[in-house]
Amino acid sequence: MLLTQKIQCPYCGETYESVIDISAGSQELIEDCYACCRPITLKTIVGLDGELQLIEIHREDS
Repeated sequence: MLLTQKIQCPYCGETYESVIDISAGSQELIEDCYACCRPITLKTIVGLDGELQLIEIHREDS
């Protein structure tokens, strides 16, 4: 199942929509910010009920 979530870039502060596949369960992925193109680590936590519980957003350089 795909969810669209608003993400705020930890580098430039731009907010954009990201598509997250929660059917894959909890995961960590890297995507580039659509505004500044810097890499962002997204860690998603999916509960036992299949619902998205948490999205952690981190800079790649920290």
